[in-house]
Parts: sequence; structure tokens; C-alpha cells
Amino acid sequence: MYVIERVIDAACALDYPRQLLDIQVLDDSTDETRVIADNAVGRWRSLGVDITLIHRADRGGFKAGALENGLRTAKGEFVAIFDADFVPGADFLQRTIHYFSDPKVGMVQARWEHLNREYSFLTRAQAIFLDGHFMLESYTRSVSGRFFNFNGTAGVLRRATIEDAGGWEHDTLTEDLDLSYRAQMKGWKFIFLPDVTVPSELPVEINSFKAQQCRWAKGAMQTCRKTLPRMLRGDFNPAEKLEAWYHLTGNVSYPLMVILTLLLFPAMIVRYNQGWFELVTIDLPLFVLSFSSVTTFYLTSQRILSKKWHRQILYLPGLMALGIGMMISGTKVVLEGALGIRSPFVRTPKYSVEGNSGDWKAKKYRGRVSVLALIEIAFGLYFCFAVYYALALGIYGVVPFLFLFLWGFMYMGILSLTQGFKGISLGEPLLRLLDFARLRFTHSETGYEIPKLNQH
Repeated sequence: MYVIERVIDAACALDYPRQLLDIQVLDDSTDETRVIADNAVGRWRSLGVDITLIHRADRGGFKAGALENGLRTAKGEFVAIFDADFVPGADFLQRTIHYFSDPKVGMVQARWEHLNREYSFLTRAQAIFLDGHFMLESYTRSVSGRFFNFNGTAGVLRRATIEDAGGWEHDTLTEDLDLSYRAQMKGWKFIFLPDVTVPSELPVEINSFKAQQCRWAKGAMQTCRKTLPRMLRGDFNPAEKLEAWYHLTGNVSYPLMVILTLLLFPAMIVRYNQGWFELVTIDLPLFVLSFSSVTTFYLTSQRILSKKWHRQILYLPGLMALGIGMMISGTKVVLEGALGIRSPFVRTPKYSVEGNSGDWKAKKYRGRVSVLALIEIAFGLYFCFAVYYALALGIYGVVPFLFLFLWGFMYMGILSLTQGFKGISLGEPLLRLLDFARLRFTHSETGYEIPKLNQH
């Protein structure tokens, strides 16, 4: 209800011949969102725009079901899709449609930008996560001829591609990933455009963020189970098969990380008793390699996108801690996806928060608090003991590594409880600490005077 009018206004303002535009508002809402959408549609229809509100009382198939239902009455040869929190620029179609002059092109994907990137530590971390996904994963897969996926929004699909691939199917939570693989296995070419961006709103509440990440992880595992065997048996080159394997099985890292987490403490004790030689020759190289791979991945994307990429270095520990904190929820949904356990589509609440300000705590909608938050806190306490034990034995070298796990689990668990019950946000003090550190970093680099922080 907070973002629907914004996206309708943006869609109706697209710079494209009006007689060639057929705008559908696919609405499955069960609250006052329908009234807001209906009023916005009526306002634009009175101005001569061909726009229709399609409301479903039966939410069967969730997003995929809504897209399938809309396609039945859609008039166009091409279909541009925007989630409710996206705000396409007026030139979006002008910058994307000409790629379809190649009859083999079935989809063009734009890069996501973010309306509230600077809002909090959580949104900044998410933005870096997504920058890495688009600039390192989607872009390199696209230019190297590997399979990559339509991201469900901010893209244009050829209608014939959707139909040739079998249409929108709703047996996974990631209908976009599922359709993408089915279409590319049919021979359709997908294109990623890093310079065409569409701003969107990132989740500002931790439980909403977790719900979104879990939906993506479970949907990817469902798609893996459904599609990967056909891909591996198909007549595709080894490079395509290998990349598809890495792409679709990537979330298996969640349960593997849980195993690693449980083994860290006993491994630390064993290594301590064995002496420093094994620590220097085995543990340290493994730590450096794993740490450098993650930092290189995200810093490369930041270097491509921003001249001030070095400022993001300070967020990397928090970024890794946030990924660690997702481990418990991620493991649950990945195992469910692998075992074929079904679950409903959980939407991600958005509050029309833009820039670095805006209050959402008193607004309607809230991500569900799960019992997994208590397990995350329990893991955090486990690492409190591990850190204490390391300090007591004088194993100071492993403390920063252990603290990443401690911070990640406690941040995720405690914030899930406090924000889920409309408590205070723990993200603001952390964000201010990082901002202060970033100012210090800028000062040491340029010689500029550090701006005075206000009392708050």
C-alpha cells in the first residue's frame, strides 16, 4: 500500500508511444492497497492511458499465478515487468527495446539500483551484496555466453520466449529463475545491461530481509532440483553445464557453513594443542584464501561502480557477518527445497523509505519473527564462549575470525526479535560507528578535517 501508487505513476510516465503501451496492474492484495491502486489506475485512465487493474481473489500460484493470469489478456509482443517497489525511469523502454531486433534475444535485464542505499547498515550491506550479484555474476555470465537469470523485475521479455519455455510455472518460489533456465535451454539468448538501472527499495527491517533471502535460496534449490538434471543431460557445452552447477547449487554453502561453525571451536582446541606449525602452514593460508576471495568479489563490483569504492572496505566485515547470520535460516530453507517441502510465497514488506531518512516502525506490515532467531542467539552465545576461551589461552590470532561469527549471529538474532516486536533498532548505533570510521579513513587519505558529529 505504501509503494503501489509510485510504480503506477512511473509506468504511466514511460517515454513510449501511448498507442503501443498496455499497462496492467496485477493486484493480489487483500487490504486497502486495492483501493489505492484502483484510484491511481482511474486517474491515469482518465488521461488517456491504456491501463487496467487485474485483481485476483484467488491467489493461486502467487506471483507466477498473477503473471500467468495477466499474460492471458496482455496485448503486447514484449512484456516489461516491475515489482511494486521499483521505479523505472522514463527512458527505460527506449534503452532496452532495440536489443530485440535480434530475433534470438528473449530477455533483457537491467541492473538494480536502490532508493534507500544509505538508510542503514542493513541496506548498505544488501546493496553491496546485490552489486556483486549483478556486476560479477550476471554480467560475466552474460558476456561469456553462460546461462544467467531474469531477476523477476526491471527486465523485458519477449512474449514468444515465455510461451516457448512453457509459460509461468509456480512449482518453485523463484518463477523467474525457473523460466530463465527453461527458456535458455530452448535456445533463447539473454542480455544483461549494467548501464541501464532501475531504482528499487531495499528491505529496512531484518525479518523482511531474511524472508526475501530465504525465498530466493529455497526457490533456487527448488529450481536446481527441477532443472539441473535436464541441464546436465542436455546437449550443452561443458562450460555452460559447469556454470549452471555452480549457479543452482550455490546455496548448499548454508548447511556446509553450519557444519563449519560447529567444528570451529573443537578445531581451535586441537590446533592449539598441536602447536604453531600447523596453524601457520594450514590454517592461516586457508583463512587468507577464503577471506580474500570474498573481499575481492565484492570490492571488484564496487570498484567498477564507484570511484569511492575504497570506502566500502570498512563494511566488508559487517557484510560477512551478515552472511554468517543468515546461515541458520538459509540452511532450513535449502534443506526444504532439496527435500521437496513446499511453502507459500512470503512477500517482502516495503514502506516507501527513500534516501537516508524515513520512519517505518509505526507502519503496517512486519516480517514474521521465527523461532530460528533464538537459535541464532544460541549460536552467538556459543561463540561468546569460544572467544572467551581463545582469549584465556592466548590464541589471539583467531579472535577476529571468531568475532565475525559472534557478531553475525547476535546481530541477526537480537535484531529479529526487537524489530519483529516493534522494538528499537540496533542498526543505527552500528551505522553511526561505521560512518565515524569511514570519516577517519577519509581523513587519513585526503587530509580533510573530520566533520564534527552531532550529539546524537
